[in-house]
Amino acid sequence: MTSLRKIDFRRHMPSTTFVALALLILSGLGGIAIYLGLYNIAADAPHYRFTYWLIENLRDQSVAARARSIAVPKDLADRNRISAGAGLYTEMCSSCHLAPGVEKTEISQGLYPQAPELARVSDHSPAQQFWIIKHGVKMTAMPAWGKTHDDKLIWDMVAFVQQLPKLSPSQYQAMIESAPQDHDAMMQNRNEPQNAPHDENGPHTHHDAEH
Repeated sequence: MTSLRKIDFRRHMPSTTFVALALLILSGLGGIAIYLGLYNIAADAPHYRFTYWLIENLRDQSVAARARSIAVPKDLADRNRISAGAGLYTEMCSSCHLAPGVEKTEISQGLYPQAPELARVSDHSPAQQFWIIKHGVKMTAMPAWGKTHDDKLIWDMVAFVQQLPKLSPSQYQAMIESAPQDHDAMMQNRNEPQNAPHDENGPHTHHDAEH
């Protein structure tokens, strides 16, 4: 231990000038690469494996950190909520995320990164799904639906997505056939003011009409 204390580690470290110069050179090379358009941004040219791994982990950790404080409603299993969510999902999400018995669409095949098929896999919690649907994800085709849909409608979509992996093709078809048909009317109905405030970081209350 004493011998370690005698070592002058500063002698083995690069100088501040060297580090600053190296960073300046790297920044310059990066700027040149951007200016010359050397990186292929095309959706049909996949990332390098390390690049994809880095982006995927950045996305997952970012979503997890921001969804941690979101309170999940207790009525996600409510039939009205799931039915409303089925209509929204079919109209807004199924062309990218598909559904039971739905073949790959032209849009879904052209996306990069590929949109997850939510009937097959769901690696996110309800709170994380809510955050993703509401805020979207940069550099993907996932829009921020919170710009046009309030929290109640987004929780409806989450309620349906939670059920999606359990549905057979026939069950899915039956569910969307019984879903509200008029999107605008449904949004107006679901957007009616509630007595209690509705915030993504606080308790959520919702009273659905019985079937």
